[in-house]
Amino acid sequence: MSFIETLDLVLNQNKNASLAIPMENYMKNNFSFLGIKAALRRELMKQCCAQYPADIKTNFRAICQELYLKKEREYHLIAIDIFMKEVKSNYLVDDIYIIENMIISNSWWDSVDVVAKYLVGGYLVQFPEKKLSLIERFSNSDNRWLIRTAIIFQLSYKEKTDFDLLKSECEKHKTSKEFFIQKAIGWALRDYSRFNPSAVLNYVENTNLKPLSKREAIRNIK
Repeated sequence: MSFIETLDLVLNQNKNASLAIPMENYMKNNFSFLGIKAALRRELMKQCCAQYPADIKTNFRAICQELYLKKEREYHLIAIDIFMKEVKSNYLVDDIYIIENMIISNSWWDSVDVVAKYLVGGYLVQFPEKKLSLIERFSNSDNRWLIRTAIIFQLSYKEKTDFDLLKSECEKHKTSKEFFIQKAIGWALRDYSRFNPSAVLNYVENTNLKPLSKREAIRNIK
């Protein structure tokens, strides 16, 4: 059996219809679920990966892309977890195409936010020369999830956040009526306020942000 065949078997042995329904409802019925909660899902993934270490190490990119084609949400989240674990800080330049597909396919906040923060964020640490062109392309897209990514990809950067770039993205999208974009602006600013609260407060007070963005941005500033 292959890794994916083994994973299929193990996940289906542990599926739970009574849990699947509320999980689907929580995600606005955008996806089907097997009904496997996060902790168990990760443990089952770990067990399956341990049986195929060489295959995972060599073929994780293809495996993750195949998992992303499956219907149930657990497979998409496992694909992201495997990619994060295996790629570490050894991205290939072309990995951005796999990462971007994880943003624009099977899209919802639970997957996009992880991909944006850890995979896009990590990729651009390794390839900083691609940052401005990639973020500009995402930001100019009509895809709300690519735009959200352009705003929040620095969430793991902490004090190394490029605040000028963050402000530029906020300016560009501050009039958006899209909930997930308004929320992203507030979240990114709030996160950076942990390291530079005065700069964030000054920006918010002098920028005509949507109420949701403003409220989220200054929520933790005392």
